[in-house]
Amino acid sequence: MGWRFFFYANAGNEPIHIHCKKGDVDCKYWLDRENFAIEEAYAYNLSRKDRREVKHIIFDYFEFIEQEWERFQKGGGR
Repeated sequence: MGWRFFFYANAGNEPIHIHCKKGDVDCKYWLDRENFAIEEAYAYNLSRKDRREVKHIIFDYFEFIEQEWERFQKGGGR
């Protein structure tokens, strides 16, 4: 099973972030647009290998995630 990346509609006023899930592993990362950086918001059952993998994917798709976040916030993802 691979990673699933998604947004929740009830994110409130949180900064841009992405939820990541794979089996019983669940995590969330905040994206820092100005510094091209990410910060782990929470992690459940996340191994070091999973952490490296998910961070690599987020960085590879950083701009795409930003674009989709904007589209989602404007109602395009609901």
